[in-house]
Amino acid sequence: MSWIDLVAAMVAQRHCGRKVVTVSIDRMSFIAPCHIGEHVLLRASVNYVGHTSMEVGVQVLKENPYTDGRQRATTAYLTFVALDAQERPTPIPPLKPETPDELRRFENAKLRVTARKELLTRLRHNAA
Repeated sequence: MSWIDLVAAMVAQRHCGRKVVTVSIDRMSFIAPCHIGEHVLLRASVNYVGHTSMEVGVQVLKENPYTDGRQRATTAYLTFVALDAQERPTPIPPLKPETPDELRRFENAKLRVTARKELLTRLRHNAA
């Protein structure tokens, strides 16, 4: 899980050119175990950008080093906030999805962002 956070933070920093902090790991789905001796490949992309925050998706693949067979092991979605020099949230550049895959990830992330906001609103309302 620490590798996922590190790779996602690198992608987030590259996008905004600033220091970032992890706000949440929204979901992590374990699909298949990674066994000792298998190679682990991590792919990460910025899926959605708000004003000061962004969602980064990370796909973890396991690879058999002898057959080159690959299988998805885990998928995770993380939210990061960009920080200014005073370590306060700061605006970040918008995301410009172009390819069909980027557009699909963007639209799916938009649904997750909306769902997260609705859940937080409900939880705050119930806590009051």
